[in-house]
Amino acid sequence: MGIYTTIIKPFLFSQDPEKVHHKVFNMVKTLSKIPGFSAINRSVFKLNNKQLEREVFGLKFPNPVGLAAGFDKDAILFNELADFGFGFIEIGTLTPKGQPGNAKPRLFRLPEDNALINRMGFNNQGVEAAVERLKNKKSDIIIGGNIGKNTTTESSKTDEDYIQVFEVLFDYVDYFVVNVSCPNVGNLTRLQEKEPLMQLMQKISLINKKKSSPKPLLLKIAPDLSEQELDDVIDIIKTLKLDGVVAANTSVNRDGLKTKEETLNEIGWPGGLSGKPLTERSTKVIQYLYKQLGDDYPIIGVGGIHSEKDALEKINAGARLIQVYTGFIYEGPGLIKRINKAIIQ
Repeated sequence: MGIYTTIIKPFLFSQDPEKVHHKVFNMVKTLSKIPGFSAINRSVFKLNNKQLEREVFGLKFPNPVGLAAGFDKDAILFNELADFGFGFIEIGTLTPKGQPGNAKPRLFRLPEDNALINRMGFNNQGVEAAVERLKNKKSDIIIGGNIGKNTTTESSKTDEDYIQVFEVLFDYVDYFVVNVSCPNVGNLTRLQEKEPLMQLMQKISLINKKKSSPKPLLLKIAPDLSEQELDDVIDIIKTLKLDGVVAANTSVNRDGLKTKEETLNEIGWPGGLSGKPLTERSTKVIQYLYKQLGDDYPIIGVGGIHSEKDALEKINAGARLIQVYTGFIYEGPGLIKRINKAIIQ
């Protein structure tokens, strides 16, 4: 039991999840201005080892453990988060215009399950605001851009939203993830149907290929897809020769949770479940995808990584890179170094 789980986490978990998220951001920002703080962080959390390096979709990752989208939506803390030993950081989901997201409360802890439920609804300050911050990048950390649509955008103009964010963000990120699988944004699940998804990815792919240096383009999918729907995704990836897939997003399936039924009823819907209950489910999705895609289309594995064992299972299932989010909140920043040590061993 480390200092994070015994002292820091109980203190953080005694407060509102969304408020404490912003408090922690402000605290880390402030502390990072103290001379030597970043250097100390790097010495504690970073692990530099050639065995950890990965070349994936043409990018050289110092290690395979990344921070999933949703944590640093607005690219506010990526410089400071780079000191915690991540191999890469994914910002977003970003939309063309800033939007407040869904009504609060919209982020809930399920401590009995080591899980979170969120219905944030793509709350962000808009892509232009993120770009202004990305211009002040201080380290060589690899940055992924997770892109989406504004909630109020009508279905017929959805593709335009994604294209707009892609274009504005293009020069400031190293790879792109098209998020069509968030359960908290109206009209989005429709995009997981084969035809609209093929159409959207084809448009972005064409624009990307016309660039002098195209960026890796990935698709983020839900863990709740049927085998038929996964086959559709595989077909799209192969047909359009996308660079890879992120598996998987939050889930709308709440079966088998330890949290009391009345607590879940109070939380209500919509809401995407993340954390430990997704460990097995997302690993199965990775296994299925890898069987069909092999090494030609790398998988970023995400969902329920709370330990070294969880991480290694994802890698053994076929993930070339992995991402943490809820595990980072529950286990603390020491998790990244522990996973990297386990990968070396």
